[in-house]
Amino acid sequence: MTDLNTWQLTLPAALAVAVIGYLLGSIPFGLVLTRMAGLGDVRKIGSGNIGATNVLRTGNKKLAAATLLLDAFKGTFAVLIAWKLFGDDAGIVAGFCAFIGHLFPVWLGFKGGKGVATYIGILLGLAPLMVVLFALVWLAVAFTTRYSSLSALVATLVIPVALWILGAEKIAAAMALMTVITWWKHKANIARLMAGTESKIGAKG
Repeated sequence: MTDLNTWQLTLPAALAVAVIGYLLGSIPFGLVLTRMAGLGDVRKIGSGNIGATNVLRTGNKKLAAATLLLDAFKGTFAVLIAWKLFGDDAGIVAGFCAFIGHLFPVWLGFKGGKGVATYIGILLGLAPLMVVLFALVWLAVAFTTRYSSLSALVATLVIPVALWILGAEKIAAAMALMTVITWWKHKANIARLMAGTESKIGAKG
C-alpha cells in the first residue's frame, strides 16, 4: 500500500468493520479473567487499569500473561477478519477501531487500558515483521534504562517511521495516530519519567 489518498473501501464496508473492530477491542479481558479467577475487580487495585500490568498486581503472573496475549490477539483478529471480508484497507480500519475499543470500551464507561498490547496485536495483523522491530527497540531501551513504559513509548515512535520509509503509508498513518493516542494515555507515566519517579523493571515496591 503506497497511496495514502486511495482507499479501496466502501462506506458500508468501513462501517461494518469499524463496528467489528470496536466490539472485539472492547472485550475487557483483564477484568473478565480476574473475576473468573475469583480475584475481584482489577479496577479497584493498583492503577485501576484493566491491562496486563495491573493484572500482574494481583500476584497472578499466568493471568497477567493471558491478559497480555488476549489483549494483543483481539487486535490481530479484528485486522484479519476485516481483511478476509473486505481487503487490506478494511484491516487498517478494523485494527484502529479495535484499538479505540480497548482504550474506550462502552461497557466500562469508556475507561479501558493504555493500548500497548493491542497496538502490538494490530501491528502483527497489518505488518508482522514490524513486531520484531518493536521488540528489538523495546529490549534495547529496556536494557539501557530499565523503564518498561519508556521502552514501549519509544517503540511506538519508531514503528510509524519505519513503515513510512518502507512505503506502507496507510498503515504508517494509522499506527502514527495510535502512537499519539498511546502517548496521551501514558501521560502519567511520562510525568513520572520526567520527575524520575517512574518504577524501573525489577524494582520492588
